[in-house]
Amino acid sequence: MKLCTRCILPETFPKIKFDENGVCNYCLREEKILADAPAQKGKYLRKLDELIDGLRGSGPVYDAIMAYSGGKDSSYTLKLLRERYNLRILALTFDNHFVSDAAWSNIKMVTDTLNVDLMTVRPPWSTMKSLFTVTAREDIFPAPTLIRASSICTACIGMVKGLVLRTALEVSIPFAAFGWSPGQAPIQSAIMKTNPEMARQNQKVWKTAIDGKVAADVSRYIVPEEYFTSYSNRFPYNIHPLAFFDYDEEKVKSELESIKWRSPLDTDSNSSNCLLNAYANRCHLERQRFHPYVWEIANMVRQGVMQRREGIEKIYADQDQKMVDYARTRLEIQ
Repeated sequence: MKLCTRCILPETFPKIKFDENGVCNYCLREEKILADAPAQKGKYLRKLDELIDGLRGSGPVYDAIMAYSGGKDSSYTLKLLRERYNLRILALTFDNHFVSDAAWSNIKMVTDTLNVDLMTVRPPWSTMKSLFTVTAREDIFPAPTLIRASSICTACIGMVKGLVLRTALEVSIPFAAFGWSPGQAPIQSAIMKTNPEMARQNQKVWKTAIDGKVAADVSRYIVPEEYFTSYSNRFPYNIHPLAFFDYDEEKVKSELESIKWRSPLDTDSNSSNCLLNAYANRCHLERQRFHPYVWEIANMVRQGVMQRREGIEKIYADQDQKMVDYARTRLEIQ
């Protein structure tokens, strides 16, 4: 398979083109953005410092709610927000029934070490099984969404985002934090006041895609319609600080040792918390013909936070068939 000679995007990626040197149009399009990245990172860091100085203590109980998976990036973000800014944080962990044992150990150890409250939401297995079965068999979300994540992961993270926003509104928490890696979401969205109407429309698109009985089952885990108007003055700032803080995967893992986080041995190479991820990747590869993490990893290679050879290994190494079979068996999919 032909890959971009600068990043790692494959010839099967949507709307990709290569120049005479084998460099893809996505790399060429982002050259100016990357050249301006150091200045932008400094600007966003100052913006976050000022915003937190102004809003710290404004929530009655918490300053921030953190979507906390127990993975390395969300753990590092939690550490950063707790130690650098001394925020009062509520960590929210969504138990999708596929959280690894190692991740659970990290979740408990990290929140205890950082003195952070932990809230876990665990829907019944029947609800999650139905949702994951639908998304394993069909790509139900719009094509642009599937460039960045598999259908299975998009379904799951939709519930996470809904729970985080709903809780932030109910408890009046000014910041909603996410541990997106530098390649997952652009710096332009790294600090953004949540727009109620936009949040409503995004949730509607997600729920409409699911449709039917499964949508009815998951509705209680997302934002009730009336909240978009009754709590319109409480919508939080969404922040994902790893977009503008220095990031090196090995240094991140090394720093996490101080809060007793340990690299898991029971997950695939693209996840440090989820036992469903390998199967989600396989489903996406079979239908879309490109890996669901390739956009994220390609961005990290372009930004220089990951070596190209590391990116190729993460994306194009053989998948763990045992993990694929484990998830398929649990979902009872032939």
